[in-house]
Amino acid sequence: MRIGFLFNHDQIHQVAHSLPIALALARSGVDAQIVVATTNPRLSAEVIRLSEGLIGPAIQLVELGLRRRASRIAKGAVEAVLPASKLLIYADNLEFFRTLDVLVVAEKTSLILKSRFGLADLKIVHTRHGAGDRAIGFDKASAGFDHVLVSGLKIRDRLIQEAGVAPSAISIVGYPKFDVAGSAGMHPLLDDGRPVVLYNPHVSPHLSSWYAAGRKVLDWFAARDDHHLIFAPHVMLFERPFVLTVDKLRLARPGRIDERYLRAPNIHIDLGSRLSTTMAYTNRADIYLGDASSQVYEFLRRPRPCVFLNPHKLPWRGDPNFAHWRSGPVIERVDELGAALERSRRDHASTYRSVQRALFDASFDLTDEASSVRAARAVARFAGLPAPGLMKPAKDDLLVAHG
Repeated sequence: MRIGFLFNHDQIHQVAHSLPIALALARSGVDAQIVVATTNPRLSAEVIRLSEGLIGPAIQLVELGLRRRASRIAKGAVEAVLPASKLLIYADNLEFFRTLDVLVVAEKTSLILKSRFGLADLKIVHTRHGAGDRAIGFDKASAGFDHVLVSGLKIRDRLIQEAGVAPSAISIVGYPKFDVAGSAGMHPLLDDGRPVVLYNPHVSPHLSSWYAAGRKVLDWFAARDDHHLIFAPHVMLFERPFVLTVDKLRLARPGRIDERYLRAPNIHIDLGSRLSTTMAYTNRADIYLGDASSQVYEFLRRPRPCVFLNPHKLPWRGDPNFAHWRSGPVIERVDELGAALERSRRDHASTYRSVQRALFDASFDLTDEASSVRAARAVARFAGLPAPGLMKPAKDDLLVAHG
């Protein structure tokens, strides 16, 4: 039995969502070969960093590449707009994918192995990445997976109702990223008592506040010295010169960051370093400022004030795709930001904290057991593998152990 974990992206933000499952499987001694496949050196380095020394002794690491000359030419022609290598990697490495019995992925692109390349016998498990509310997370493609691991009841229920996923094809496992992320590094701003705001716009042009209002947000903070600002957008926002989305076809140019923002003493800008993926910023910030990013739910692990930007004037009330906007004031113009920040702090305890806790609890089913172990057990069970090292102790055994 060969179980593969694939990381096929430009950035490293999906690694922490499913690599912990591979580590838990390897530590359990399950009777299977665990293979982690990456598609660039950046991903390989992050896998090795998080692997706790298991790469080599217990897990095989394979770096896949573009093998055909036509693929390399195609990549060079369109990579500024389209993630060409991400799509071409499948056709160029079918021989590798045919060696796997189970493939575990954090994104949906890998379904192309079944729909286009005929690997009908390959069982694909989706771990998802994030616990957000965006509609694309619950589209019909989710039903194409053989099994789906979800963080909580909210995700499970929406997959059943909106995507048509069979309840038997879903396992609630918690959030494996919480097992490995959150302890790496801090931002360099001085801890001088001024509140720290994290501005975390999404990449998608039809949802992101960046294209319409982002520079006005930076101007607002640059003109003041009563707040610190961490500007850490979705790691893909500035990865390419253009952003193309397919769920709602949009093409946008994020542009460049002006020097005056880089020089502002109270603004720290991170356009995609490792710290943007480790929850260092969501853990440190006092206030969250965003739009559609699922990172708000990682921020809500510890309830704190939030403000949301809606420059597109979307009709969000009652829409489950914007459930997280119930966590704080929602504004349409940046000139409302000062009042919204004040309101978010003033009304947090009386109005928003209980809402945030309810949203978090619906999104994450966390227990005393590590989420990565729960997820590894679900993968082993799906694969039909006995996994004594992943067995959950019976209550009586726990009572004896804790005597």
